[in-house]
Amino acid sequence: MTTHAQRERLLLADLLESVGPEAPTLCEGWTARDLAAHVVVRERRGDAAAGIVVPQLADRLERVRGEYARRPYEELIRLIRTGPPRLSPFALKQFDEASNTVEFYVHTEDVRRAQPEWTPREIDSVFADALWSRLERAARLLGRRSPVGLVLRRPDGQTVVAHRGSPVVTVTGEPAELALYAFGRQASADVVTEGDKSAVTSAQAARLGM
Repeated sequence: MTTHAQRERLLLADLLESVGPEAPTLCEGWTARDLAAHVVVRERRGDAAAGIVVPQLADRLERVRGEYARRPYEELIRLIRTGPPRLSPFALKQFDEASNTVEFYVHTEDVRRAQPEWTPREIDSVFADALWSRLERAARLLGRRSPVGLVLRRPDGQTVVAHRGSPVVTVTGEPAELALYAFGRQASADVVTEGDKSAVTSAQAARLGM
């Protein structure tokens, strides 16, 4: 059975292929080629990918990512499609599903929403629940840098606290849009924010995400 992560992987690869290497993305300063290199390095170069969460290793990560970005674009797409090497933890279906479902969804939207005349994607209820489940588990990590209290809320009223503090900003939207907001794509997420005006502005500008 195809998992959410496997499906999102193929959607991302197809989209990257269709827009071409120089297409813009929502990741500031990154083209589609840069984003593709990031995805490949994250899965295949654990020695460098640690720089995503360890600031002291960020320079090494960027150097290795740059090396991969200079490879043929078609090779990067192929490496994304075929997935990680057999000995990578990402090769384990459960780890892949837990780590890549939201990652690949967000990066697909990074590409999709940066294109002119992009159209929203329909998200089925099963995938929406899967995204929400992962948001519930990761909310505190994603919202740790928020300068204000941050609550994520589905339209049906389900909520998760991403950051405790005062004043509080409540962000309401579908799980797919909340995932974009929590991963630092606040300006591109279709959500409704409630709270003190200055607090909302602070939350919008915060460096949320990993």
